[in-house]
This record gives sequence, C-alpha cells and structure tokens, in this order.
Amino acid sequence: MACRISELVIDAADPERLATFWSEVLGYVEIGREDDGSIGIGPPGVGFGGPLPVLVLSPTSDPRPKKLRLHIDVNATDRDQDAELARLLALGARRADVGQTGAESWHVLADPEGNEFCLLRARIQPV
Repeated sequence: MACRISELVIDAADPERLATFWSEVLGYVEIGREDDGSIGIGPPGVGFGGPLPVLVLSPTSDPRPKKLRLHIDVNATDRDQDAELARLLALGARRADVGQTGAESWHVLADPEGNEFCLLRARIQPV
C-alpha cells in the first residue's frame, strides 16, 4: 500500500487573494473554510479525497523565505503554452527569474505572493 498527495498547504499573507488566483488557474472552487482563516479549494463536485490534490491556503504573518524548496508545475489542458501564459499573466501571475537560461521549454512564474511555479510546454488532458 502507498500514500498519495491529498492536499498541498500554502502559507499565505492573504489566503482569500491566493484562493481566488489558484482557483482561476486550476479551475477549482472553494471547498471549505476553517476557523483559523484557512481556505480549501479543489475540483468542482469532488473536493477532498478525489483524484487531484486540493490546495489549502493557510494564513501566516511569517515572512516568505527567499526561495521555496518546493514548487508547483502546471500544464495547459485546452490551449497551447503561449495562450496559457497570456491567461496566467492576465490573472496576476508575473514572470520570475530563478536563474533559468532562457532556453528552457517552460516558463517560471510567480503567484500574487511571489510563490514560484512553472508553466510546462505539454498540453495534457483534463481529469
């Protein structure tokens, strides 16, 4: 028997803002709120325990470290990489420099709080 990733928790100065951003990026919906201000988002009609992990945006006042040791990679499901890049930038993502050469097949971006993530080239099937 093995484990699988059921949720990813992201510390956030503004959980509401990040929940809105990542919901738009991933096509997720809010699935719950906790008394501590955490907001859970996940696939519509599925929520926690489904085939995809949910994201939990957890409030924190701690300063963000310079570089995270873990980041999220995303792939477009219904458009090419250039069109998806334009969509993500319009949602509030920004380009991030983490030392890439410019020859990579992916784009390094940051969410509204500066958390890096990558937009990969391949288009994949939605779940």
